[in-house]
Amino acid sequence: MSTTASFKPATKAQPVITTRYLAILLLLGDLIGLATCWQIASWLRYERFVPWNDPLTYLFSGLVLAALYLSEAYRPDTQVVGLRAPLRILIGGIGFIGLIASIIYLSGYRGGNLMLNRGVWLVGFSLFTVWAVFLRLVAASWLRSHTEQRNWLILGLDQNALQFVQSAIDKSSLKKFVVLTEQPEAFSKFSQMGLRRVMRSEELPDWGSRLWSGVLLSADLDLTEAQVRQLMQIRLQGIPVLRLPDFYEALWYKLPADLLQDDWFVFSNGFNLLPDGISSRFKRLFDVLVSGLLLIALAPIMLLVAIVIKIDDPGPVFYSQLRTGLNRHPFKVYKFRSMRQDAEKFGAQWASERDPRITRIGYWLRLTRLDELPQFWNVLQGDMSLIGPRPERPEFDAKLEQDIPYYAVRYLVKPGITGWAQVMYPYGASVEDAYEKLSYDLYYIKNYSIWLDIAIVFKTIRVVLLGKGR
Repeated sequence: MSTTASFKPATKAQPVITTRYLAILLLLGDLIGLATCWQIASWLRYERFVPWNDPLTYLFSGLVLAALYLSEAYRPDTQVVGLRAPLRILIGGIGFIGLIASIIYLSGYRGGNLMLNRGVWLVGFSLFTVWAVFLRLVAASWLRSHTEQRNWLILGLDQNALQFVQSAIDKSSLKKFVVLTEQPEAFSKFSQMGLRRVMRSEELPDWGSRLWSGVLLSADLDLTEAQVRQLMQIRLQGIPVLRLPDFYEALWYKLPADLLQDDWFVFSNGFNLLPDGISSRFKRLFDVLVSGLLLIALAPIMLLVAIVIKIDDPGPVFYSQLRTGLNRHPFKVYKFRSMRQDAEKFGAQWASERDPRITRIGYWLRLTRLDELPQFWNVLQGDMSLIGPRPERPEFDAKLEQDIPYYAVRYLVKPGITGWAQVMYPYGASVEDAYEKLSYDLYYIKNYSIWLDIAIVFKTIRVVLLGKGR
């Protein structure tokens, strides 16, 4: 029997339509906001309005809308690589301000047009930014409450799926789950978690025509032909149907290694940050330019740090250590010394958060990450990148590769001064912590983009300002 012949479209309202209508409403709100904010700024500056037929008004408005579109601002319920819509709007706004300022400066044209005065376009855009962020906060709140009214469907149940449900309940707003399983033990497990929405297939015969927030497929689930047809019906309503690794990727921005398999790597999208690719070359150019400029700009601070280290504890200012880099090639990483000279007299060991081997000034250097500044030289040499998985010591790498599946994947890219794992996971120094950090490193390697690097930069700044460095 043909699977397409038996498909019947759902009669209920489709959630994808709701999202599309919301995007249209946001666009209309942006158009009204832009028109109003330009006029308010012009009146505040010159006590007269910008003519409605002014072509620059339409040009600037179009550029603002393009920046919002590129910033994914019309998906207010979605985090793009950990950045919520308000922050994406601010980042897109910085690009818009830079573009307009460059055009006006390079052209040298003024012509008496109101829109070319920064007291109009800059103030107007600032007012609009507040308006746009407010709209997204309202829209995201509405979508979140709308989504939480519906259940998440889980087909099949294994230990990994059970752990996912527990994590979802503890870490997020996802509370409503319906699990379709024929395993009797699933009932007792879920009752212990305080969940009673566990049903057999015959107890929910119309699950394929219901509206769900999403559908999760347990690993190694053997679907019948009827179930595949029902899943197709759900998927064509715009409802996501995901395997467990994809759920972790979409919800918590990580990929636990225990959930992955070889065929998942083969058929998954992403993994674009490979050697000799265009992304890798662009990233290298960015690394050289930024690290060179930072070494010059931060030279006075680095000199001051060197003097303070020398005064606080006799011994060398810099510290070098062998680390594993791209394709397992070892290299020496350079840092300001933050530990006593005899810190490893008993051999290599994990550093702890309150390690007694750390000197007085070393504690503050680690807290502010100033001890990492010499690694800009590693970036210039090509051993490291500004952003990537943190390099590990070969002594630890050998054990971690034996204990953690797919640990070697992190060797496919250059290690970084900061990375996704460093800004998403708290301090830790154990095999278990290395496993968690690898899940974030795998996410970074799979989903690399300029947006993700920007997110890491902003999150790194926050980590440093809040004193969470390590």
